[in-house]
Amino acid sequence: MSDQYKEVFAESISNKEEFWSKAALDVRWTKKFDQALFEDKKPFYKWFKGGKINTCFNALDRHVEEGNGDRAALIFDSAMTNTKKRISYKELRDETAKLAGALQQSGVKKGDRIIIYMPMIPEAIQAMLACARIGAVHSVVFGGFASSELASRIDDSGAKIILSASCGLEPGRTVQYKPLLDGAVKLAKQKVEKIIIFQRDKHKAELTEGFVDWNEFIKDAPIADCVECDANDPAYILYTSGTTGVPKGILRDIGGHIVALKWTMKNVYDINPGDVWWSASDIGWIVGHSYIVYGPLFHGCTSVVFEGKPVGTPDPGSFWRVISEYGVKTLFTAPTAFRAIKKEDPNGDYFKKYDLSKFEALYLAGERADPDTIHWAEKLLQKPVIDHWWQTETSWSISGNFKGLGLFETKYGSAGKPAPGYDVRVLRTDGSEAKPGEMGDICVKLPLPPSTFPTLWNADQRYKENYMTTYPGYYQTYDAGHIDEDGYVWIMSRTDDIINVAGHRLSTGSMEEVLSEHPDVAECAVIGIADKLKGQIPIGLVVLKAGVTKSPENIQKECVSMIRDRIGPVAAFKTAIVIKRLPKTRSGKVLRGTMRKIADKEEYKMPATIDDPAILTEITVSLKSAGIL
Repeated sequence: MSDQYKEVFAESISNKEEFWSKAALDVRWTKKFDQALFEDKKPFYKWFKGGKINTCFNALDRHVEEGNGDRAALIFDSAMTNTKKRISYKELRDETAKLAGALQQSGVKKGDRIIIYMPMIPEAIQAMLACARIGAVHSVVFGGFASSELASRIDDSGAKIILSASCGLEPGRTVQYKPLLDGAVKLAKQKVEKIIIFQRDKHKAELTEGFVDWNEFIKDAPIADCVECDANDPAYILYTSGTTGVPKGILRDIGGHIVALKWTMKNVYDINPGDVWWSASDIGWIVGHSYIVYGPLFHGCTSVVFEGKPVGTPDPGSFWRVISEYGVKTLFTAPTAFRAIKKEDPNGDYFKKYDLSKFEALYLAGERADPDTIHWAEKLLQKPVIDHWWQTETSWSISGNFKGLGLFETKYGSAGKPAPGYDVRVLRTDGSEAKPGEMGDICVKLPLPPSTFPTLWNADQRYKENYMTTYPGYYQTYDAGHIDEDGYVWIMSRTDDIINVAGHRLSTGSMEEVLSEHPDVAECAVIGIADKLKGQIPIGLVVLKAGVTKSPENIQKECVSMIRDRIGPVAAFKTAIVIKRLPKTRSGKVLRGTMRKIADKEEYKMPATIDDPAILTEITVSLKSAGIL
């Protein structure tokens, strides 16, 4: 194991205030904080209390001031419009300051909330940074989200202004935003005063009352200076779907966000100022917030902003093209992206067309990276492929393998070791600590490190009840798994994906791991369905690689046999079904809960984040053919 990791981790747990105070020296404060950690109101911890700072200054202005204004801040590459554009730190600072001035001119003040509902274009990043510049709180909603979901976020945040665009572009279709915005405004109780629309060439929206053209909005605007903010002021709200139907507003505060994300760029990812970094995600998700926008810009890197998909824009070589063309050092994406590439190009023929000599590492997160996908990527890339685990709530990795601190040995299927700052424990349901290798609820001993959520927006009680009550003194992650005798963390499934088969608690993740090793399987999902005799039984849904000629019936039999051999009859795994594709969110998470409800004939709500609703109909047909329904 890396001695540096061991030392850094130990210091971060035993001497956390000094550890993060040292990290805080790397950011620019207008007034130094009085106290690194304030813990008088547990579980509402505060980092860097009394400090004064500005997010946008640390992302843009400091680099211009320090003589790096001509360095590329963003490289925009749209496979949808064949647009390629480099934007320097100075250009991004100037455009951002103008948009911020226009917002101030419209009456936006520090603490006001603004919704950003935009596609993956540079203006969306300007919008986030313009809010940060004047101390406004942005809430990015994934462009193309349903009107009802957008309305619930307008109401919960109390936003009066929306920054948007005329459309988003998907392979084969244009998603017009204006009808969705109209629907949301009609449904929302909160009155929206102004919606600013950036008109894209592909589709121009007809602007009705309350809508303003982006260029008109900024035309005569003054240049806004950075507004001094308190370290514990909110930076942004990012909503996740809540189980009660009311969206959960994950809150991020300013000071800790800047300190921790800047620290991760070097220590977690081994990225230096000026390096080209690519996080292939969307700004609507936490990965986009942390690692398309804020982390790389705080650190003075060049961040690639890609509008496209891993396959189909135009082919499975799109990621290799981008890495080759811009000299990307490190890529961060979801395992599902690599499973899609593996499905379409299992032999890596497209990979062979490109020069990836500057590429050093691939980081995966978003859901479990199955060992088969990691092996495939390692064999192809001949570089480290690192699975790491984190959540919207934390904004950066809870566990992983840390290139900046010296890589340790990979254990396939594990999400590495706890990140500095996170005291990760596995607890039994009675609150006692599990033995090494024993499955339980994965929790983090409080306090959480900087940049994790200090509370939920306007919902302190919900924060306490949802996350901090089941295990007092711990943050409940809602992920289940174990920590082995070497300290590696194994995330096997969400706690609601643990199934109970005749009294045995089994992880669907461990079954998926087995199925993904089948040579013809591109990706898979295991769900637990209701059974009168055993309580629940697992079924496997498998998607095949392109070009497979073996019959689905044979593959299904082989899958059942693999689970019996590897996990045993206790799993009661008797059904594998070959399907065309899995239903996923736009960020690549498989919608296991929705599929379980379909199989159990329960009512379900169409998930707002679903990429293609038609897949649920396909799943229903497949379940009927298999005799499940």
